[in-house]
Amino acid sequence: MSDDVPWPFAGRVAGLIAGRHPLSESYHREHLATDLSAIVAQANSLVTAETGLGLPGSPEVVLVTRKEWVERNIAAFQHILAPAERRLVESNDISAAVGRRLVAAETGALLGFLSRRVLGQYELVLPTGADGDSIAFVGSNILAMERTHQLRPSEFRMWIALHEAAHRAQFLGVPWMREHFLSLVERMVSAAQPSKIGRARMLFDRAVNARREGTGFLDDRGLMGLFASPEQNEVLDEIQGLMSLLEGHGHVVMDRIGARLLTSQERMAALLKARRSDPRTAAFFRLTGLEMKVKQYEMGEKFVLAVEREAGWSALDRAWIGPQYLPSAAEIEDPHGWLTRTA
Repeated sequence: MSDDVPWPFAGRVAGLIAGRHPLSESYHREHLATDLSAIVAQANSLVTAETGLGLPGSPEVVLVTRKEWVERNIAAFQHILAPAERRLVESNDISAAVGRRLVAAETGALLGFLSRRVLGQYELVLPTGADGDSIAFVGSNILAMERTHQLRPSEFRMWIALHEAAHRAQFLGVPWMREHFLSLVERMVSAAQPSKIGRARMLFDRAVNARREGTGFLDDRGLMGLFASPEQNEVLDEIQGLMSLLEGHGHVVMDRIGARLLTSQERMAALLKARRSDPRTAAFFRLTGLEMKVKQYEMGEKFVLAVEREAGWSALDRAWIGPQYLPSAAEIEDPHGWLTRTA
């Protein structure tokens, strides 16, 4: 349809930024593909024992290129935005055609950048309308990390698999989690409305207010928060609280198992922490709102560890009872308050 966002254009933009890595076609990729299935199976067993969250069956393990990872995620964006595409691209100061192309360009640029960094992705949480229980690994990025930092392949691959298995446990071991997550995404998109004033005017007004109040023009939510409506900001708070819990819980689980089994776990943890805070990408993270996700690792981990110190590891199981027991964004910074509310 002529009113649709031109997703093929998004793919082309992403492809230009993603680039090609020589290791994506080397013989090392075949060995990686062979190793990962067995490693993921072992990671599932370890995570089940650590968390008590059941993991039925085995996920499909897929080794993808950067381009293929982009394509899989564009399919998710396309599904997410389909009900609201026209609303998202309409405004008073830009034509609908340019607006649609802008949405595609922004999405493509974001995915292209991420495709150069992502290592693994549990895909049951991709809202594509399908229920595929799969973990996708970006082969060239894993191989490049191993080579650049001289990591032990068997340990690094297990460590990555532990993180994705932890997310799988959260979304399969907690029966209501996936539907709740997708409902938040749906609410976020359905609340999207064209601005009554143009984007340029909105940005100017925000800049003037920020200067007057002495605050930053962008907060942790980046452009996403800048253009969000009050209704969307409420949903963003819920999403931030949920994702901080899931990322923090997953990070603690992978680190604890890794500390027992992997001799290089401490070095790998320090490496990825430094990678997330790389100043060369800090500006991009802040602009796009990915800074919020980076902080989710840190805030979520602090929350999980604080809850454990005060009430024991089993106290975290309260969060899996139902959506009403999930910590809010404010409670992520107030673990005692969450324990008091859910006791």
